[in-house]
Amino acid sequence: MDTYYTIEEKYLQAVAEMHYGETPLSLQLLNQILAEDPQFVRAHYQIGKLYYYDLNDYNAAGYHFKLCTELDPTFPDVYYHYVNLLLFLNMERQLNAVAQKAITVPGVNAAAIYNMQGLCAEKNLKFNEALLFYREGLMLVTSNDRKNEIEENISRIRFKTEKKKTYNYHFSG
Repeated sequence: MDTYYTIEEKYLQAVAEMHYGETPLSLQLLNQILAEDPQFVRAHYQIGKLYYYDLNDYNAAGYHFKLCTELDPTFPDVYYHYVNLLLFLNMERQLNAVAQKAITVPGVNAAAIYNMQGLCAEKNLKFNEALLFYREGLMLVTSNDRKNEIEENISRIRFKTEKKKTYNYHFSG
């Protein structure tokens, strides 16, 4: 059995195990870290990712992501995954609250956050609001892949708003 002397060593080993697909061992190491230091933000972040992506335990993932943002609101890595989880769960109010905080944090990909806000608004049939979020994201985009994704989202919104329009015919005679 390996012996880790510092929390940092345990953390690095847990991340390595996670990348090798060893979810149970990674989770065990991360929980040991939190037993020693309950405010170790990066451990909460990694546990949140494990619960969200690997174990599909969305309540536990949300708990750890939320705790991570409360313990260190300037930790940028958590926001993308937290907003993504809230989008998946269609928790619009919470998503917008977290997103508003996220876009002020240095290191957060604001274009991706605006894009997810747009997707959430679109899921809730708020097409004008979605279009505003997509346009904000487009102004901040720095990668062609994200640019293309947002442009496709805008195109889809335009299509939906055109289809939503009703036509009224008046017969006179």
